[in-house]
Amino acid sequence: MTTTPLPVVHAWTDGACKGNPGPGGWGAVLQSGAHERELFGGEESTTNNRMELTAVIEALRALNTRCAVTLHVDSAYVMNGMQSWLPGWKRNGWRTAAKKPVKNEDLWRALDEQVARHQVQWVWVKGHSGDAGNERADALANRGVESLRT
Repeated sequence: MTTTPLPVVHAWTDGACKGNPGPGGWGAVLQSGAHERELFGGEESTTNNRMELTAVIEALRALNTRCAVTLHVDSAYVMNGMQSWLPGWKRNGWRTAAKKPVKNEDLWRALDEQVARHQVQWVWVKGHSGDAGNERADALANRGVESLRT
């Protein structure tokens, strides 16, 4: 029996916040072959970390089928959470090593759920360094903030 390869998707995500906390936005660029999709949104009162998490969640949520996703993020918070901290948080009942509640637990749980649906490879990119996908995601995140003002 042969298995069908998963659709390949490249995603760039970013969050923005005008004040921390303050009005915030998130953006994502999804590419699969010749197909491309842009997503963005905003929240009236939030933090940059919440918007970074929301961008990744919404990017993965937008995929209707299991995919092989290469996720490009510029957030050390998201990268460290997914690659280092998450297993310990889950093992410790969503408590940090210092026994304090995990900040943004609702979003970490949602992200964990979305990541489980896909085959995800994490790639960290330096923000504002000329990576075209990251620059577009940043512009979309700022568009998310601006959408709150209209």
